[in-house]
Amino acid sequence: MFYCRTPPSRNAMASPVSMCCRWLDTPGCLRKVRKLFVSGSRQRMYSGATHKENELELGESTLTAPNFTTPPKTKSTQMRLSDDSILPFSAFLTDNFGRRHSYLRISLTEKCNLRCQYCMPEEGVKLTPRGQLLSTTEVLTLARLFVREGVDKIRLTGGEPLIRPDVLDIITELRKLEGLKTIAVTTNGMNLARLLPKLKDAGLDLINISLDSLVPAKFEFIVRRKGFHKVMEGIDKAIELGYNPVKINCVVMRGLNEDELLDFVALTEKKPLEVRFIEYMPFDGNKWNFKKMVSYQEMLDCIRQQWPNLKLLQTGHTDTAKTFKVPGFKGQVGFITSMSDHFCGSCNRLRITADGNLKVCLFGNSEVSLRDVLRSGASDEELLKIIGAAVGRKKKQHAGMFSISQMKNRPMILIGG
Repeated sequence: MFYCRTPPSRNAMASPVSMCCRWLDTPGCLRKVRKLFVSGSRQRMYSGATHKENELELGESTLTAPNFTTPPKTKSTQMRLSDDSILPFSAFLTDNFGRRHSYLRISLTEKCNLRCQYCMPEEGVKLTPRGQLLSTTEVLTLARLFVREGVDKIRLTGGEPLIRPDVLDIITELRKLEGLKTIAVTTNGMNLARLLPKLKDAGLDLINISLDSLVPAKFEFIVRRKGFHKVMEGIDKAIELGYNPVKINCVVMRGLNEDELLDFVALTEKKPLEVRFIEYMPFDGNKWNFKKMVSYQEMLDCIRQQWPNLKLLQTGHTDTAKTFKVPGFKGQVGFITSMSDHFCGSCNRLRITADGNLKVCLFGNSEVSLRDVLRSGASDEELLKIIGAAVGRKKKQHAGMFSISQMKNRPMILIGG
């Protein structure tokens, strides 16, 4: 247990195509599946299970291999199938535990202008040759396909997404996709103040900004670069332009920044911020050690010593953060508890890496190259079968933290953090 400092004053601011298709075409390989005819000849596979049925199925499921047999239709399922006013969710994006994946994270680049200790090795990473990265056209092609199947939120990540020259064009085109409700960006904030007015005009809805210390010297030690004041300018610009809340992502590491918890919470008193404390996670090259990890409960206990009336807020079923608010404060705080209290049961997220690989779990090391399938000239239907097969293999939950630390996985920067 660490000791909490007295908070600052109120004014202080410190797989080949054919193989996948044959596998997926076997009888009963998708659960609760029917065909919905829309736009003339277009057919869309969908899951007819209700949300309650999905939750029950997930609660009763085991960690064994997926069972692809089709269970009998329940009365509630039949009622849903007969209700044309409800657009069912794509079966290709529904896994064997009933989880519907409506949130897609797309990494636009492997490059970054910072070198955060928890994200990449000190010596950097070997970058993928440019020709093997997704082109703008390929990014938008995949985005359109996923949105057509039910994705309603896309987050652009990196590396640092705002150093990609055509990021504004990508957001502009994404904004045209019917059915896409939310476009978000996760950024280190270095270029944010300069680009944000144009990003907002292009259609950017949400911003998450990484900030791991309010002490400039410590910030530079953690990210191995200068730029603290640029990040703070970006946060202020986001507030000025009306983003509410502006989310601040803070990875908490023992011996580095756990003594700043109260300072970060104090930021939410006067500003519309949601500071999200993230448990330190193991990835290739970040020298993860259990002793460096500060758990959610430990952080919460510390904060409640200063603000005992901290109130738990109700959040959405698929939200990753446990969210709290100090009564009277303008903003709020959240905790991403991937290590100590996973939220796999409500996971609705898929990831596409900058080199075009689909990852169905952040901590899983299995990937499927959508880039290679695209470049082979595959049809949308072939792509969807491969996506559906990958989603169908998604496990009930990720491994424990100690097992994850021994697994081979990408550095965070090559996943899309």
